[in-house]
Amino acid sequence: QVQLVESGGGLVQAGGSLRLSCAFSGNIFRINTMGWYRQAPGKQRELVARITSAGSTNYADSVKGRFTISRDNAKNTVYLQMNSLEPGDTAVYYCNCIAGGLTYWGQGTQVTITS
Repeated sequence: QVQLVESGGGLVQAGGSLRLSCAFSGNIFRINTMGWYRQAPGKQRELVARITSAGSTNYADSVKGRFTISRDNAKNTVYLQMNSLEPGDTAVYYCNCIAGGLTYWGQGTQVTITS
């Protein structure tokens, strides 16, 4: 079992920045890929960014150049730095990991961008 706890969401104006954090606990030695997904009202959940245990990253086209995913293995935490935020980034953001062949999700954190 792996537990994920997100933090850092909030309300910001367009052009602003936020940093999301996701702390992992439990069988963290089995974690392979970690990522961030988001779900806007009326839309499907979509991948925002992910990072493998080797440090490889990939991003949704809509956030490339604006968002950065990183991980701190010593703190068992993954981050999502979000810059140049746009109203279209408004969504609930979920932390995710794959460990031992299973997928785990955090509870989600709301990010709201005002124009």
